[in-house]
Amino acid sequence: MAKQIPKDEGAKLLEAMFAKRGYLLPYHRMLGASDPKLLATYDALYTRLTLDERILSAVEKETVWIALIATTREKLATFHFERAATAGMSNTAISDALAIAAACESFNALFFGFSAFEKWVTEKMAMKRYTRIFEAARGRTLPATAEIAAAVCHAGLSNANGMRIHLQRAFESGASRAQMAEALSYVLLHRGGPTMVDAVACWEKAAQDLKIPGPY
Repeated sequence: MAKQIPKDEGAKLLEAMFAKRGYLLPYHRMLGASDPKLLATYDALYTRLTLDERILSAVEKETVWIALIATTREKLATFHFERAATAGMSNTAISDALAIAAACESFNALFFGFSAFEKWVTEKMAMKRYTRIFEAARGRTLPATAEIAAAVCHAGLSNANGMRIHLQRAFESGASRAQMAEALSYVLLHRGGPTMVDAVACWEKAAQDLKIPGPY
């Protein structure tokens, strides 16, 4: 028989979560009142995904998060900016992370350009300009970190074409499979299971096509 959680356990969990995160969201309170056991399980997942130190450094982690937040227009995630500052990121470094997201948005226009107007704009011409935009945008962000962040940005939007480019560039820049896997795991929390399925499927296919390390 499943262990019964006392009625006040939800309140205790919420207090602990607030102490750990510095904030509570409405759905946290809902789960605390309706299903404390589910809240505890979710909090353990969240802690492992975003708070525990895994492979990425704190700066690398928050660079990826800030780029993903900007790409998906998530206004509530200001705590990642606070964590970035705590990790030692300057406002310039934070702005560079935002610029990575902005550069990724230029991909669709250039991809559309060669897809629709190949008589005038070849794929090589379009992608050369995209990478030029990206290189200018990343500022002082280390190449491998910037490429990982860009792959995650495209993954968050289920943009396989953009993701493939940055997967290849990330590994060429020295990124490891473990770094990429951790960064992509943020998509599961931020964008949900279906988007994560698409992201890993894209990586699997890219590994076969581009001869780069795969997700496993």
